[in-house]
Amino acid sequence: MKTLIFLIVTGISVSTFYANILTDSTKVHNYVGVDVCGLCHKTEKQGNQSDLWEKSRHSQAFNTLLTEKANIIAKDKGFSKPAAETPECLKCHATGYDLPTERMGSKFNVSDGVQCETCHGPGSDYKSLQTMKNPELSSQNGLFVPVGKEEFCKHCHNPESPTFVSFDFEKAWARINHPVPVINK
Repeated sequence: MKTLIFLIVTGISVSTFYANILTDSTKVHNYVGVDVCGLCHKTEKQGNQSDLWEKSRHSQAFNTLLTEKANIIAKDKGFSKPAAETPECLKCHATGYDLPTERMGSKFNVSDGVQCETCHGPGSDYKSLQTMKNPELSSQNGLFVPVGKEEFCKHCHNPESPTFVSFDFEKAWARINHPVPVINK
């Protein structure tokens, strides 16, 4: 709960949180993008994780900011820029929008919305198969798996959002939950 309160009170994005809080002071992890993650996480053995994400509303989160409806909401909230350029909107609709470009790999696209690294942290140092085979090593190299899933999700899915609609977390989680990959050691 402390993490959620910190993120809401400070108004920072999850990507900034990972960049500044979860990394140790000697190592900065960079973002690689959903296309890099998808190279391995697309098979049935891996739980078809890429396909699940692609079919989810999370994959379209940034695109919703490109609509006239989103721009009207942003204007009604007192923002002068379009929704897709407003940090208060982007913090829940786009990973990495607030980080320097040198933190983004060549395949990383902010327009991919709420993607793998939104929930699992920047993947540059845990993406290798050798690292992924070792959960402890993965964690040491930036992999984050939210323990308090509902609390983590409420960072964005909360009444602060102008389009928030109360929902059953367990049902929503069932739609986006993906199996843990099977990795042969």
